[in-house]
Amino acid sequence: FFKCEHLQKVGAFKFRGAMNALMQLPSDQAERGVVTHSSGNHAQALALAAKLRGVPATIVMPKNAVPAKRAAVVAYGANVIDCEPTLEARETTANEAIQETGGVFIHPYNHPHIIAGQGTVALEMFEQVPELDAIIAPVGGGGLMSGICIATRGQRPWTKIVAAEPKG
Repeated sequence: FFKCEHLQKVGAFKFRGAMNALMQLPSDQAERGVVTHSSGNHAQALALAAKLRGVPATIVMPKNAVPAKRAAVVAYGANVIDCEPTLEARETTANEAIQETGGVFIHPYNHPHIIAGQGTVALEMFEQVPELDAIIAPVGGGGLMSGICIATRGQRPWTKIVAAEPKG
């Protein structure tokens, strides 16, 4: 069985977490907007979630981000700030944007509401395939896998969980 997250609006599971994080923001924080750093999928997801909630979004993207992903972020109405393609540059530029805008930082994967949103993948899988006894999922930044682990241990602790990534 496959969970076809590439069919999500932004082409990835990231929208689950981004929308959950945006919906959890109290109104006073939402009014200040959100800030993140991402080279693509989280950037698109947060930009779309912010648009749907009517929240300003500032996205720090490395200069070498895929042009189509950058265009999608802009099309969703987010303000894009370029940075060098290093984690240090992303974090520094995001912190500067937070100081300038007063926005709330939404980490791409290490954020409780992002993780909880990503965990809905497992919950849906259990509804769709009641006899499911194992889940294999990618472990890039860890947000999806963390959410799957938490949801699975809470709902079906006997289910085997395997973290996977392409070789190389």
